[in-house]
Amino acid sequence: MVFDFKKMDGMIPAITQDWQTGEVLMLAYMNEEAFAKTLETGKMHYYSRSRDKLWMKGESSGHVQLVKEILVDCDQDAGVFKIEQVGGAACHVGYNSCFYRAVETEGRLRIVKMQKVFEPEEVYKK
Repeated sequence: MVFDFKKMDGMIPAITQDWQTGEVLMLAYMNEEAFAKTLETGKMHYYSRSRDKLWMKGESSGHVQLVKEILVDCDQDAGVFKIEQVGGAACHVGYNSCFYRAVETEGRLRIVKMQKVFEPEEVYKK
């Protein structure tokens, strides 16, 4: 078994990283089904804890993630997925990375280094 899904209620943290730049793009969770679909398709699949369902990154936005390499930690309960981000950004609020803010000494957040790649209301029209 590649990952030990028995820990953490059947989930593993999946850290997604740009395969060329090394930039951390997002953190989500996978169950066994999401990992199997990722291996089968070569596209990142996750398990949404808030929606209680499997989802493929980009199924709504078209901003898919193609898997280039998978790294497994020493305890086999977390993974780093090096991916190619296709068609936009990883973050659902429009930034290239979900980690677009830094904490200032006063405890406030400030946006760092990045501009929005897209406007969510245009991409996620309902």
